[in-house]
Amino acid sequence: MFRFSLYQGASLSVLAAVLASTPLIAQQAEQLPQIDVTASTVENTSAGPVSGYRAITSSSGTGTETPIERIPQSIQAIPRSLIDDQNAQNIAEATQNVSGVVATNPLQTPSYNSTFIRGMVAEQWLDGTNILYNPGNRDAMAHIERIEVIKGLSAAISGGGQGSAFGGVINVISKKPVDGKFAEFGMNVGSHRHILPYFDVNTPLDKDGYATLRMTGEYASSHSQIGVIDTRRYSLNPSLLLTNKQGTSLLLQGRISEWSAPEYQGLPATGTLTGSFRLNPNLFAGPSDLPRSYSRVQSISTKLDHQFDKIWSGSIDARFGKTAFAEYAQNFVGTDFAANSPALGSTWSLLNVKLYQQLTEAAVSAQSKATFDFGPSKNTWQFGVDYSRVTDKGYMLGDMNDLFLYSVDLTSPSFPAFVEPANIAANTFSDGNNSYINRGAQTQIQSTLWDRVHFLGGFRLANVGINSVSPTYGLSSSTDTTKALPRIGLGYDLISGVTAYASYSEGMRGVPYAFYTATPKPEETQQKEVGFKLNFPFGVSGTIAAFEIERTGVPVTIGLVTSPIGETRSRGFEADLLWQPNTQYQFLASYAHVNSVITKDLSTTFVAGNTMNIIPQDSGRLWANYKFDGGWKGWSVGAGLYASSGAFVDLANQFKTNSYMTLDAKVGYEKDHYAFSLTMKNLTDRHYFVPYNYYGGRVAVAPGRSVFLNMSYKFK
Repeated sequence: MFRFSLYQGASLSVLAAVLASTPLIAQQAEQLPQIDVTASTVENTSAGPVSGYRAITSSSGTGTETPIERIPQSIQAIPRSLIDDQNAQNIAEATQNVSGVVATNPLQTPSYNSTFIRGMVAEQWLDGTNILYNPGNRDAMAHIERIEVIKGLSAAISGGGQGSAFGGVINVISKKPVDGKFAEFGMNVGSHRHILPYFDVNTPLDKDGYATLRMTGEYASSHSQIGVIDTRRYSLNPSLLLTNKQGTSLLLQGRISEWSAPEYQGLPATGTLTGSFRLNPNLFAGPSDLPRSYSRVQSISTKLDHQFDKIWSGSIDARFGKTAFAEYAQNFVGTDFAANSPALGSTWSLLNVKLYQQLTEAAVSAQSKATFDFGPSKNTWQFGVDYSRVTDKGYMLGDMNDLFLYSVDLTSPSFPAFVEPANIAANTFSDGNNSYINRGAQTQIQSTLWDRVHFLGGFRLANVGINSVSPTYGLSSSTDTTKALPRIGLGYDLISGVTAYASYSEGMRGVPYAFYTATPKPEETQQKEVGFKLNFPFGVSGTIAAFEIERTGVPVTIGLVTSPIGETRSRGFEADLLWQPNTQYQFLASYAHVNSVITKDLSTTFVAGNTMNIIPQDSGRLWANYKFDGGWKGWSVGAGLYASSGAFVDLANQFKTNSYMTLDAKVGYEKDHYAFSLTMKNLTDRHYFVPYNYYGGRVAVAPGRSVFLNMSYKFK
């Protein structure tokens, strides 16, 4: 909450097909171009058609179900088949398959957003909706149909929360009701007493399939290699589809989710990356009886789709949710804000801290779409309006007297008992009553001419309103800015299987809990992108892209007041490639080079020329999977590696982590109703630290060698 401004850092719902076999979807499928899928079978999922590891279409980046190769922007999909083959335990593991993505560390309390794409702050969404702070069981996997990564700006089709994300979006797409009746029950067990039972049940409520219910859920209990961390989390996701099977459907989705664990605050750079002494990398900084932090969310969303005729269709989306979270920590305090340097020797002062926050959010959007041919062109035109409001109230407490009463030598720590600070004005570091109002109108045209030229153009007339009030300090700030945010892109099929493209887009985002010295101003961004989309015969597909993102109006805070004067820039190139020569072999490769820097001073120490923290300059992933045939049919093996250069811990560029590489492997078996897989992660037990986005930047130890067994049984 209040730490957001110290970091780098209701939308339109995904207009995906709900039932692959309804007349509406069949009509849409006929409009898709012929795509080479001879290398593997096509599976129709509730998020769209998939061929092995390759998602053929996406609606996340455009609001319409469009072949990915015809979207002039890098959009990468992680289908369920890839998640299962790698037995990904969280969003961060799954998104390592996509170039240039740094997802929120699973150790972080789900009131943080520490997601970065292309070197800029990004967000994790759920079903096309911006979920502020991403609360509850953020890393639940049982409900996921696929994950789509939209790189760069998406402001032309999205709002909500504080406004558009700058680096991009990790859009988690839920499983939705489908035709047929089935139930799957599974168990995931592994290292550090990890136990995670899960289920997925889909059942028609009537014999004709006009009403279908689907429920997914999971519960996890796991310890950690780090001290006393004991995480408990659960997620229930019911969804109900009502349809007349003639072009009208109503989808209702619920979410009940909770996470709880002792809060992990990371470790200082001194004693881990540098310094004359070394700390236990698995140290939990805090007392063993620290109260459990928690994050809870309950929400419900609805989506009404209607096909008026062969040309016109429309949809209305609405969402309502409530969130509450509390954090308890015994923070170590040093000579710098992030406490990377000790106060004396290897001794840090201690400060007991409590943070509490609650949110209520409501969002509604409406959209119309026309699909038509005109001369040599095939066109989809859409326009819509949306409105969202989030109220965000909370406080952060700490008794400064603790600094004189408590200290700890982290080389041989003995932590005092946690003392919850009293909720009085003298202990209030910060508080706020915030409201975010986002409203907008957008229009967009997609055209394919002569089956070779692909045009995408549109804009969003966006209004970002933020009201911040600090009752304790008597400060207030108000933002109300309206701006047209354009988006334009062009793709051209150079030869069969190679499409060159270029695009430009703009974004705008309000800054919460910032009390300005003058008239508040939102942050703004501009992105330029060029690249190639590949779809060769013999199963070769992917995207190669170069990009530049410029960010202005970055808040610079001095004391309690803020000025929107900072600027940053990110440049780089990336490649995401897939080769599936047949149904047995699957090869994935990704690589990103990102140069993200401060271009105008953010403070006296965060100066122009410094590299942005958290972001590795170079990173990449390789993964190979093989499915046996003949007498070994049903068995599969896979292996992969992930490599990353070091990254700066802090914006002052004082501390930097080392580069690293990890190896993973799996063996699996699937036949009839049964499936199991044994996955080994970080096989060589590589020990390393990664930047940890906590109070300006610390470090966290990465997981060591671990083993996970997944077993499931499916009833049909």
